[in-house]
Amino acid sequence: MKIIILGAGQVGTSMAEILSREDNDVTLVDIDSEKLEGLQDRLDIRTLHGAASHPSLLEQAGGQDADLVLAVTDQDEVNMAACQIAYSLFNTPKKIARIRSAEYLSHPAIFADDAIPIDVIISPEHIITQHILHLIEYPSALQVVNFAGDRIQLVGVRAHRESPLIGRELKALHEDLPHIDSRVAAIYRQDRAILPQGDTVIEPGDEVFFLAARENIQSVMSELCAVEKPGRRIMLTGAGNIGLRLAQALEPSHCHVKLVERSAIRAKQVADQLDRTVVLHGDAADEELMHQENIDNIDVFCSLTNDDEANILSAMLAKRLGARRTMALVNRSAYVDLMENTLVDIAISPRVATVGTLLTHVRRGDMVAVHSLRRGAAEAIETIAHGDRTNSQVVGRAIQDIALPPGTTLGAILRGEDVVITHHDTVIESEDHVILFVVDKRHIREVEQLFQVAVTFV
Repeated sequence: MKIIILGAGQVGTSMAEILSREDNDVTLVDIDSEKLEGLQDRLDIRTLHGAASHPSLLEQAGGQDADLVLAVTDQDEVNMAACQIAYSLFNTPKKIARIRSAEYLSHPAIFADDAIPIDVIISPEHIITQHILHLIEYPSALQVVNFAGDRIQLVGVRAHRESPLIGRELKALHEDLPHIDSRVAAIYRQDRAILPQGDTVIEPGDEVFFLAARENIQSVMSELCAVEKPGRRIMLTGAGNIGLRLAQALEPSHCHVKLVERSAIRAKQVADQLDRTVVLHGDAADEELMHQENIDNIDVFCSLTNDDEANILSAMLAKRLGARRTMALVNRSAYVDLMENTLVDIAISPRVATVGTLLTHVRRGDMVAVHSLRRGAAEAIETIAHGDRTNSQVVGRAIQDIALPPGTTLGAILRGEDVVITHHDTVIESEDHVILFVVDKRHIREVEQLFQVAVTFV
């Protein structure tokens, strides 16, 4: 596939790195030459310096025969103009744009073929907001992702020393919960991936990813970790787009939300847009302010400013002062890796969340959802099986007879309205929504090929 990526920020560079490893022809464009230095050799891609929305530069990038234009610069207007030019001059088959402004997003008629022709819109603020809402709903979880129209969830938890399943074989999960079907997709032990078997023994500190129907998630979690009730007392810092969106999303749930903002002007602006949220003008790193606002009674503290260091330090302070659970928005990959085993419970990476959503629309095959897990080291995929036994490598076959790539687990199926947790003798049917966990992303292309039908399929 020939792909033009506009914008060499964290998302654009991450996408270039992933897609170049998957035998795609990638050209990365940015107006800042410093961002492009060294990328061409390191990632085996082509780089171009110039304005992403200029027709001459898109032509130089290969717009005439590009299969996909991915516009992820930090300016909505540039992304929209680039997609318009790609459509008008080159009739590019697929155009994806990152749009941040709620003003644009609230008028979807703008993004039609007879207006500004964008096939897929990615809103990082919306993605991050949903990600945080899931973590608030399941306080014990490290990561929560939805599949099959929210009917199936993949949840990552850290196994607790006193949990029922600790020190026992994995097959005991069915003995403890005989009426609940679930599937452990992967286990990480000291950063080493373990493909789970029935006789695999769960150890304290294991990072366990499991699949289950949404209504069964809490029951399965209780076997692996201490399950906490969702917190109602929530403090957010940073009244930017994400902070405002999150406060608005939490208000209908009857949570008690406080939003701390350093700018007096911005604090007044968001206060006018919120009904039940208490908006405070101040600094979350101010220990006296935190004491005044009863930080020791806060269930969830979430730092969402544009400053990584401020987010990390304020979340650490909140944890030390008694907040039950802390989260910090962290853009730099190096910082995310350093956050493990610190006072901050969850480091939220916008780059990882956004890249996963983008991959849904870039992968080959009929992909419904792609989620990037463990800071991009693994992927969870929802894909649709098509065809029949004569032209498909999966349809009409039991899972034990399918040659799954190394490190790949097939965990659940949505068949019509029914959730099916898979076992070795489960037979894949045409139009099944299949949920896979891929530990080793080097085998993604093999997974895509596995679910592609032969050329004889009509």
